[in-house]
Amino acid sequence: MITAAFQTLLSHWRRHPFQLLAIVAGLALSTGLWSAVQAINAEARASYARAASQLGQAQADQLVAGDGVIPLDTYVALRRAGWRLAPVLEGRIKLGTQSIDLMGIDLLNPPPVALLSGETGEEDEASDISLSLLPPGQLFLHPETAASLPPVERTPRIVASPEVPRGTAIADISVASRLLQRPDTLDWLVILPEQSSDLPPLVQLAPALTRISAQTAGSATARLTDSFHLNLTAFGLLSFAVGLFIVQGSIGLGLEHRRGLFRTLRSLGVPLRTLAGLLVAELALIALGAGGLGLIIGYGVAAALLPDVSATLSGLYGASVEGSLTLRPVWVLSGLGMALVGTALAGARALFSLWTMPVLAAPATSARGQQTARSFRLTAVSGVLLIAGGCATLWLFDGLVAGFAFLGGLMLGAALLLPQALSLLLRLGARSARGPLAEWVWADSRAQLPGLSLALMALLLALATNIGVGTMTSSFRLTFTGWLDQRLAAEFYITLNSDQQGTDFAAWAETQPDVRPLPIRWHEIRHREAPLRIYGVVDDPTYRDNWPILRALPGVWKQVTEGQGILINEQLARRHEYAPGDTLTLAPDWSAPIAGIYSDYGNPNGQAIVALPDLLHRAPDIPNRQFGVRIPPERSADFISSVRQRFDIKPESIRDQATIKARSLAIFDRTFVVTEALNLLTLGVASFAMLTSLLTLWGQRLPQLAPVWAMGVTRARLARIDILRSLLLAGLTACLALPLGLTLAWALLDVINVAAFGWQLPMYLFPLDWLRLFLLALLAAALAALIPARKLSRLSPSHLLKVFANER
Repeated sequence: MITAAFQTLLSHWRRHPFQLLAIVAGLALSTGLWSAVQAINAEARASYARAASQLGQAQADQLVAGDGVIPLDTYVALRRAGWRLAPVLEGRIKLGTQSIDLMGIDLLNPPPVALLSGETGEEDEASDISLSLLPPGQLFLHPETAASLPPVERTPRIVASPEVPRGTAIADISVASRLLQRPDTLDWLVILPEQSSDLPPLVQLAPALTRISAQTAGSATARLTDSFHLNLTAFGLLSFAVGLFIVQGSIGLGLEHRRGLFRTLRSLGVPLRTLAGLLVAELALIALGAGGLGLIIGYGVAAALLPDVSATLSGLYGASVEGSLTLRPVWVLSGLGMALVGTALAGARALFSLWTMPVLAAPATSARGQQTARSFRLTAVSGVLLIAGGCATLWLFDGLVAGFAFLGGLMLGAALLLPQALSLLLRLGARSARGPLAEWVWADSRAQLPGLSLALMALLLALATNIGVGTMTSSFRLTFTGWLDQRLAAEFYITLNSDQQGTDFAAWAETQPDVRPLPIRWHEIRHREAPLRIYGVVDDPTYRDNWPILRALPGVWKQVTEGQGILINEQLARRHEYAPGDTLTLAPDWSAPIAGIYSDYGNPNGQAIVALPDLLHRAPDIPNRQFGVRIPPERSADFISSVRQRFDIKPESIRDQATIKARSLAIFDRTFVVTEALNLLTLGVASFAMLTSLLTLWGQRLPQLAPVWAMGVTRARLARIDILRSLLLAGLTACLALPLGLTLAWALLDVINVAAFGWQLPMYLFPLDWLRLFLLALLAAALAALIPARKLSRLSPSHLLKVFANER
């Protein structure tokens, strides 16, 4: 009996293949987008873990200083006291025209990476430690990193090793200290295993140092990029929710169509528990098949987006992610699990109505719509509670999780409020109706609202997300463009081949009429366990007239150029709650008041600006090879020609302002490729939700259309009214999506962006983008209604006449 009953249930899908297609497509699309996001996140986190393991950050505890700098004397004292430690020195160096992260370790201690297996073709030389200890030393790099470096003279010998993370160079600490020009400081200490049991406590020997567990230290990059991955996960959940609306509507309609079948099966003796179990098995079977298809879709989407994700993580956070995708059980199981959970959520309400249905209940097709209409008020109350809960979370808590909780409550709450809001708007519109047909159109729109509510919710979420994220991206781009105009004020930027050449260039440029050379010199230290780059500036109107200051004390540039103050970027100020007037300690003997705070978009780390003489007094050996050049535009060509002839530098070493801006904007645009792709995919899924809803409701429309046709309204006119009705509902939804999208944009700019990156962006409005989205929503609604309208216009009159012979 169970087999026969199950086959009978499955026969419904043979008679209604489009309903099955809608369920499979909705589940596959939603699972695919969710799986793509999880695959990208899993690949990125695997890269972080692999890099941490390769650099030795995942095997041992560390000692760090509060200001980020450990004096060499402290390390010596700890070693003499018996502590087995491995020193680490970090910084950035320039190899030719390319900057690269350098990590110095003590190769005489157990190295944290298997460096001694070079791929230079000279295995015995590559594995000889003495070559790394003696001048000029060796730099170990990943083969891809080594291949990307230009040939540079007078540098340590390059050894390619696949064990080194991409984008990082590793050398013996003696070589690193020479290259970084830091002979007396370290960044952190690795506590080696097998320590003696009678060691004096660290708090006595080095009270200024803090011990960090291996798990905490190894997850530094993962913590830094948590905001990006949380953002992707939120997009994945939104896409999954939008796709789920398709599934819920199709499952509900499929069960509604089989009410008569359920009555017959129960009358024949099939227990309710058995019938419910068979329906659960049917849905699970569909979910597994659709989930498998979704995994294939997700793999393709993730593989296409991973290179842009890698570029985004590298540009915003300095995190390296490999460009290849690996099939990992974590996101495969996550995708299948979400397909099953989503199907269970989508079918829960329909199964509950089946469980409570009397044995002899009639298959009234209108009951579903009436019950849904009565629930509008309840869902509206739930929506208000969700929005209130999100606002309360944002008010009570800080951080990314609170921000995304607010967004979740806002978006889901607004979606639940939509049916009630549309119902009220349609009632208001009905008051303007003139004539019986117009009144019927408004009433029919309200009658169809329950069946279309899920698709319209999906459309609302997709449009609001496009408006919010589009406003955020466009505001960011507009602000970033203006910021580049301020920061890149010099007409040209020149990189010389050596420090001596830089000194000669500066002296020569000073003698040229209308030419002002601006040295670009910086020194990197550790401040509160994070890198801090300190730039030195000269007294020049370029900085006073163009630098993007957010908050400052009076006479800010006078204080900075006289060595009486420091400028810091917004990231450093927000991270440590600094304000103008506070004292910033850069080293034990180097403190100064904060004179101002400036914007520094796109930089995840702290930055400071001091007077160049003051910086050279603290770090006299910093490179002197980069300059900005202020010069009248009409003299640019002759000046560049003179520089190339006099100093024999390559053309790529001289870059004009426009080229740098174009390259920066190209990197910026690539950063948001993933977000824009997910936006378009979400909008596509929402459009498909409208199409499936209209097609699945097609059969139920005949009892409402036949009487109107019988009273003289032609089928062609009814078809046009159907398209008009879809345009009306989509237009009203798009209008309601606008304030929701703008609220989302505000939250992204003022809450999420500040918590994730440490800077705040102004919000600009882009009405033309809203108009484009509004037209896209109308186009999607028109296309979705086109197929049912075409079927209606070509419907045989006999089909409409049969309605009057039916008890419905």
